Amino acid sequence: MELNGAQNNGINGNFMYGNSVHHVSVRTQVSVNPAKLKSLRQRWNVRPSEMSKKTLNPIRAIVDGMKLTPNPEKPMIALSIGDPTVFGNMPTDDTVLQAVKEAIDSHKYNGYAPSVGYQKSREAVANFYSCPEAPLEDKDVILTSGCSQAIELAINVLCNPGDNILVPRPGFSLYKTLAVSMGIQVKHYNLLPEKSWEIDLQHLESLIDDKTACLIVNNPSNPCGSVFSREHQHKILSVASRNCIPILADEIYGDMVFPGCDFYLMLAHPQVGIEMEHFPDFQNDVEFTERLVTEQSVFCLPATAFEYPNFFRIVVTVPEEMMIEACIRIREFCARHYRPRSQDSHELDQ
Repeated sequence: MELNGAQNNGINGNFMYGNSVHHVSVRTQVSVNPAKLKSLRQRWNVRPSEMSKKTLNPIRAIVDGMKLTPNPEKPMIALSIGDPTVFGNMPTDDTVLQAVKEAIDSHKYNGYAPSVGYQKSREAVANFYSCPEAPLEDKDVILTSGCSQAIELAINVLCNPGDNILVPRPGFSLYKTLAVSMGIQVKHYNLLPEKSWEIDLQHLESLIDDKTACLIVNNPSNPCGSVFSREHQHKILSVASRNCIPILADEIYGDMVFPGCDFYLMLAHPQVGIEMEHFPDFQNDVEFTERLVTEQSVFCLPATAFEYPNFFRIVVTVPEEMMIEACIRIREFCARHYRPRSQDSHELDQ
């Protein structure tokens, strides 16, 4: 005797019936609703990775949360993005444009390139940067999609989870974004505003331990606009050499100049300090810059985004007349909200 079902659990046994022994196979049926089974298979359970949970862009996190409602009576002046091309500064040279057009028209470069870049391109970069003290060949060069990818690649090559890197404060936010997402600790070394934002070398060296994988040096600096002297650069190299720490040198702005002017583009990114005790209407630099937009339609980046509160960063790559107008508005804003200390009040009354 056998009982069948859609899903069976077998039970075997023998029993006596008269003088005969009979074998019985019994299978119990468990019914499953096909529609329910289908719904279980189609239920999504996509979870974010641990790396994605640790990935944060401080600038976006701060700016996206700001209440930015410009004054409708005043046209907006954005002093927040360091892109000189927006207003026609630093146009691409005609020689470069023509070379790009010829490369496209040749149909030779429509497919995959070598992962490190075309050899002729790497040879050109090597020849440009090579010097007798540090000769370079094409094999020493890897081409990346912008400086951000180069930084990410270098950190990946130099660091393991649990290591730490030394990052300037104030400094470009991408360093922290990449490192934290990879499980790498960030240690901030101080820059000194009273010394044109030179590195506090004593503080820098005090942060080094056996888990330090690299030292990031950003020169010319974003967001400070400073350029280190040769003497100061030698001192930085001495610290790194003494402690056997490799340097990740972010010098993306090093060769960018305005036509007819002999100064670094990054000098157009000064940081302005806010004496918050004189501005009791605001709790911090974020509120200060929010209200600057609301009242004067001038947008500057709060330096909290660069790990340096109570400052704000401006760019001066806008046209001259726009820069003058922005300065007039900032001055009006500060005059409206400035509150002198009690001991200063008597002096002002005089």
